[in-house]
Amino acid sequence: MRDLAPRLLEWQAAGARCALASVVAVRGSAPVRTGAALCVHEDGTALGSVSGGCVEGTVYDLAREVLDSGEPRCVSFGYADDDAFAVGLMCGGEIDVFVQALDDGTARVLAAAQLAAAAGRPVVVARVMAGPAGGGSVAVWKDGHLGSTGSAGLDLAVLADARRTLGRDDTVVRTYDTGAADPARVLFEGWAPPPRLLVFGANAHAAAVSRIGAFLGYHVTVCDARATFTTPERFPHAHEVVVDWPHRYLARTRTDHRTVVCVMTHDPKFDVPALTEALGRPLAYVGALGSRRVQARRRADLAEAGVPPEALARLHAPLGLDLGASTPEETAVSFAAELVAVRSGRTARPLTLLDGPIRPATAADRHGTDDRCAAGTDPVHRRSTTAVPSH
Repeated sequence: MRDLAPRLLEWQAAGARCALASVVAVRGSAPVRTGAALCVHEDGTALGSVSGGCVEGTVYDLAREVLDSGEPRCVSFGYADDDAFAVGLMCGGEIDVFVQALDDGTARVLAAAQLAAAAGRPVVVARVMAGPAGGGSVAVWKDGHLGSTGSAGLDLAVLADARRTLGRDDTVVRTYDTGAADPARVLFEGWAPPPRLLVFGANAHAAAVSRIGAFLGYHVTVCDARATFTTPERFPHAHEVVVDWPHRYLARTRTDHRTVVCVMTHDPKFDVPALTEALGRPLAYVGALGSRRVQARRRADLAEAGVPPEALARLHAPLGLDLGASTPEETAVSFAAELVAVRSGRTARPLTLLDGPIRPATAADRHGTDDRCAAGTDPVHRRSTTAVPSH
């Protein structure tokens, strides 16, 4: 929804009716992750995707029905093994899709969330899917919020849960016992700032890495002390191009556990200080380009500079997987493949040699969604015991 929000708001501001379909749960080897979204304009225009094509047409039709009725829907789709032409996910997984018409209140919430995200603040968008509170929504950030679930008691619980998850870029559903006959089910979507990719070195390999990093959704910074080579024209895919010594820039730069550092130079006076600074931080990945001989000398220099063995063990050098890469573009693919594997905690081995789930578990998979949508004649329901505080 975060990617589609600008167009949704444009449509709504122009007076058009539109519907939003969101994947709220994934089970098994489904082709998408929770949070995938499809929006449908009243004129039939569609943006986004919720299934990679398997049930896209059916969700589109469902969105048109919701536009006509105004009533939100939540539907489960699974593998159709009895009828090859039935609606189902041929990949063998299951997804739950929540569809609602965009109203003025939700539009204001989305606009507030966009402003917070643009300012670099983590934000959570919570939408009531079902329950006595109705279809309210709220945007929550560290020191404020906008909107309401429609219930003062539910607002308190939702605000508290949302603030506990700020900074997480995931989608979960929670169920709240409101004391009424029907519990309230609330969809939480985290809008975290994009993770950072810091590329040190102004060369062709750095340009290729910055391009694939932006493609993967990173906020890319290229930094080098040589002003002649460190120009925006040479790195059109980078969000920032900085002329400075890499270690000096890194020392004054905010990083977190999602930040990635790539050292693409081959000069000890650049490499060693930058890697010494990087390996002293709790980063997601620290990698360095170079041959085996270069890496051996570099590790010796880092040890001499005081980098402890446990920190040196975190260094991916040479960076990337064994793909036989030779060009800058191939090296960038090799790096990106290793980065995804490290981030997901996977083996990076060919899938044909492995058994088990193809896609990594998301936060929603690990923590579990509280319910699944009614699907067929024998739905499986699970309910949390989260209670809404009373006044």
